[in-house]
Amino acid sequence: MDYLSFHCDYTYTTGFRLDARFSAGAGVTALFGASGSGKSTVLALIAGLLRPTHGVISLGDRTLTETSARLHLPPEDRRVGLLFQNHCLLPHLTVRGNLEYGMKRRSSGRFRFDEIVGILELGDVLTRQPHELSGGQKQRVALGRALLSGPELLMLDEPFSGLDEPLQDRILEYLRRVLSEYRVPTLLVTHTPAHVHQLAGHVIHLDAGRVIATGSPAEVLGARS
Repeated sequence: MDYLSFHCDYTYTTGFRLDARFSAGAGVTALFGASGSGKSTVLALIAGLLRPTHGVISLGDRTLTETSARLHLPPEDRRVGLLFQNHCLLPHLTVRGNLEYGMKRRSSGRFRFDEIVGILELGDVLTRQPHELSGGQKQRVALGRALLSGPELLMLDEPFSGLDEPLQDRILEYLRRVLSEYRVPTLLVTHTPAHVHQLAGHVIHLDAGRVIATGSPAEVLGARS
């Protein structure tokens, strides 16, 4: 059953145009494509950070955006959690403060603070400031904050970007654990086929702002090497 429906047209001042239409179920869906294909733009439109020129976005039984009806819910009312590539931690807050900030925007009590801290192994760094953290720790804090907002949709924008291979493997294991435990519908943005095969059950392949293929990882990307 479709959980997310996306049909949007958006044009940047640079001339790049996104014109994409797809639907996704309640599992993990990968938005796959090369850099500049429009993947992060899709996330920004779903999150309400951008307004489409034309289009409709719905999540479950709620409409987030419908340009013909002049409907555009503000980001804080969309109940989506977005993990940015650069983490976007609040530098003046401790790890605990950053995690609790996510709870201020929560739409449900599904995700408990102690459980998230435990599953992401953040107990030993709760009193640290962001500048005292490693790249992997920052990524886990950002993931925890997104989850503690109680999202109905979790969106991960290149969660392995800038991490070396051993650290990618560790973050991958944390993601597997979280997604298996909580089963929150997830959009994973990546340009790496291996990450698609390891995490996603469905793939949407974007190229130059358009959807060129959808299906299982094997159908869209071929057999895993």
